[in-house]
This record gives sequence, C-alpha cells and structure tokens, in this order.
Amino acid sequence: MKFFTTAVILIVTPATVCAFTGGAGAAFRLSSEAATVDVSRRNMVASQEMSTTNDNGAQPQKQRRKTAAERLQQASKGLQVHVLGLSIHHAQVEVREKLAIPEDDWNSASTEICSTGQVAEAAVLSTCNRFEVYYAATDAREATARVTDYLSKRAGLPVSTLRKNLFMLSGEDAVWHALRVSGGLDSLVVGEGQILAQVKSCFKHAQEEDGCGGKVLSRLLNQAVIGGKRVRSETGISKGSVSISSAAAELSEVKCIKDLNLPFPEARLAVVGAGKMTRLLITHLASKKLEKITIVNRSMQRPQELQEQFPDIDIEIKLMDDLWDVVGRSDIVFTATSSTDYVIDEALMNENGLAGGRPLMLVDISVPRNIATDCNNVPNVKAYNVDDLKAVVAKNTAMRQKEMIEAEVLLHEESATFCAWRESLSAIPTINNLQEKANGVREEELEKCARKLVQNENMTDKEMEAVEHLSRRIVNKLLHGPIKHLRKYDDVDQQQSAIKDLNEMFQLDDNESNGRGRARGRSNRKK
Repeated sequence: MKFFTTAVILIVTPATVCAFTGGAGAAFRLSSEAATVDVSRRNMVASQEMSTTNDNGAQPQKQRRKTAAERLQQASKGLQVHVLGLSIHHAQVEVREKLAIPEDDWNSASTEICSTGQVAEAAVLSTCNRFEVYYAATDAREATARVTDYLSKRAGLPVSTLRKNLFMLSGEDAVWHALRVSGGLDSLVVGEGQILAQVKSCFKHAQEEDGCGGKVLSRLLNQAVIGGKRVRSETGISKGSVSISSAAAELSEVKCIKDLNLPFPEARLAVVGAGKMTRLLITHLASKKLEKITIVNRSMQRPQELQEQFPDIDIEIKLMDDLWDVVGRSDIVFTATSSTDYVIDEALMNENGLAGGRPLMLVDISVPRNIATDCNNVPNVKAYNVDDLKAVVAKNTAMRQKEMIEAEVLLHEESATFCAWRESLSAIPTINNLQEKANGVREEELEKCARKLVQNENMTDKEMEAVEHLSRRIVNKLLHGPIKHLRKYDDVDQQQSAIKDLNEMFQLDDNESNGRGRARGRSNRKK
C-alpha cells in the first residue's frame, strides 16, 4: 500500500529566507508536548511575495544532471538548508492526502521541482504522516515560491489555502527537524521505527541517477540516518508501541467496550489490504492475544505470505468480491490499502444493507483515506482515521520524556557534525583561489622557460611534456601543506581565521582583483 501524508521541503540557500517569517531557536525544544514539537513555531507561512513561477503554463525543460565537481562547487556558494511542508501535527488529512506521492514517483517529483532552475537540489519524503521535500537553492525566495507553486498545482489548492497548513524552517532549525524526524521524535507515535527506513529510502532515491540530491542535501539525509540509528541503538525510545499500526491496535482495544459493548478478545476482526501496514497491524494484534482475523485483498499471494509469517494465527483469506459479506459479519474492520478512492462510505454501506445493523467499528490507517467520514452518519457505526490516533499516543509521549531527552543529546551531536561540515565548505573558494594563483604563476614561468628551451633543436615534445608535469608536481606539493592546514579545523572560528591568514599570506584577494584588472587591460588593448 502507499504510505503518504505530510509534505516537507528542505532548501539550501545562502541567506535567511525572506518568503517566510518566524523566530529562530526554540523550534524543537523538549516540552511536555514534545510530540507536537512547538507547532506554532513551525507554522511559519509563506508571505504575499510568493508568486507563481511559470505563469504561462509552459512545461519546464529538464536540466542535465550536474557532475560531482559541479555539485561540490555549488555547495560551496553559501548554500543553507531549509524545510517546507506539512505534517500530521498541523495539517488536516484532507490536505495531506492531496499531496501524497508514491515512493516510485519521489524522484520524478523532485526532478519537476528542480526543472525550472530556481531549486538546485531536492528530495521528496512522503509517508503516512508527512510529505516533505528537502531542497537547495541559491535564492531562498525564488526557490520557496517555486516549491509552493508545485505543491499548489499538485494538490489543486490555492496558495492561500496551503499557507494555513505549511511550515518552514531554516538553517540549523531545518537540520534539527530532519534529525528529529529520522530519530522518531517528530512522529505521531514517538520512537516509531518505520520513519527511519523511510528516511533511508529518501536518501537512497536522492542519490540515484534520476535523483536530485546534491552535495549538501545528500550529506544532510545521510547524517539524519546516522542520527536515527544512534537514537534506536543507544536509547530505549523505540520500546513498546512504535508505529501507526500499533496505535490503531491500541485504539480499537480501548474503544471496543464503549463503541461495541464487547470485550476486545471476543471481537471479530477483519482487515482490508495485505501490505506492510497490515503485517505490522497483525504483529501488534498478536501481542494482544489475537487468534483469528480475516484478510480481504484483491489477490491471494500477499495474504498467503502473511499466513506463512503468522502460523499461530488463524487467517481467513477473502477476495474483494466478498468485502461486504466480511464487513457484515465483523465487529472491527481495519483498512490499509493503496486505493486512492474510498473503499467504504455511507452510500456503499446503505447499498449493501449494513445501515442500522449491529455495532461496527471502522479503523482507517490509510492515506489517502479508505473510509469516508460520512460513515459516522450510519447508525451504530463508529469510523476512525489516522488523526484520531493522536489521543492514543499522548500517554506514550509522557512515558518517553526521559528517553527523548537522551535522544536529543545524541541528535545535537549529529547536528553539530553536519553544521561543522557545512561551514567547512566555505574553505573551498579560498582553496580554489590559491590553486588558481599558483597555477597562474606556474604557467607564466613555464612560458618563459619554454621560449628558451625551444631554441634547443634537440629538445623533443616528450621532454617538454616532462617539464610541464614537473612544474605541476612542484606546485601541488607546495600547496599540499597550506590546503591540509585549512581543512584540519573542526572549529568554525578557527577555520575562518585560517582562511583569513591564507588570503593575506598569499594576497589572494589582491590577486583576484589584479587578475580582473589585467583581463580588462588586455581587452582594452585589443580594442
């Protein structure tokens, strides 16, 4: 089935984003409501300055994939990370499901975002509770407008409507968000492990041939994966209920007496769909002493695989033609399919004679939704979706405060590692200038030497080539020390001081301006 829901977009730009407003700093500080992670802070919304790119409706041209050297050069130009999107914490499921993108289409979506040139790097993460696009650009305002325009067109919603649901974070706050997501601290069920696998997939797709993950973005996603692994291996954050499926199982157990007037162990259970979510659901139901369940699916293969995985559970398999028969004889029906249309709604229930019958609980863990909200209009029917799981997980958040504190300590270490690497990219222009100046001196002196050497009729082309290689080796060995010195600092202030010293020592700034002057002089002489 599809795992869709929240949209987020990570941008790399040289300056603070002007298209969004909001304070910096306390975005994700731990509180008694840590699961919602300071929703008001993340509700930074697009300003009126965000306008539609491509107003003429023309299809953007596909850009060629940049080489590794080009991506590194671009990353060194003061790019910074941003994240824009919507999640279960502040966006209704009706909006989230319109932005859901199947994993197979993640790269095509990021390619479309980058196609117009405002965004240099992009990667999509679409899950049951979030849809995020991480992206990098040289102009934050233009990039934000481009991504927002893309989301608006995909969802079929005006930008003004999206603004009410979107959030955006910049710089270290965006890095912190990505790490919290991978660590499971921003999930509906704190510490759930499924999101780490999804972030891994996002990283993997970003690096593929048709992906659009650049130097900065790939490094961020990789750091997020590392942080997520550390959280789960070095803390107890993932113990107990760790997924949306587990929350659904707990919700049905808690509501069983109230909605059905029936003890949970006596309820007859069915699930529509046989994908990953169904497997996880059965795993958690098994921990509650589940003995029998009916699976309704379009084909037999996956249900039969589940029969093999759960030999201690009596799994009855039915095809979709028997859906309404199964619903009619069940007490609790879960839906977890990849269908983009409603599988169960009020009209279908009335049409199949299920209105006003005995009590029935419908639990929808799919996004897009499989069960319409109008099912609650049917007498004796109670319908729940993923948004209703918030109350179920509130107690988990309270019990995991200590683990969250320990997890955040680890994530701060990973954040510092990424930010230090990010700042180290500022040394690249200085290194390039140093190499350019040294190579300029080498070529100038080599040219003088060559004029004398060519007077020797016995001098062969091979010997001239040897002299050329010798000059390059001498320059490279002389530069090795200064460049190594520049790269050795982890501390940002120390590195900036080293950059300043090298610029002054080798007069790199003067060389750059003099070089431009010489170029202009040569140009004027030609005229």
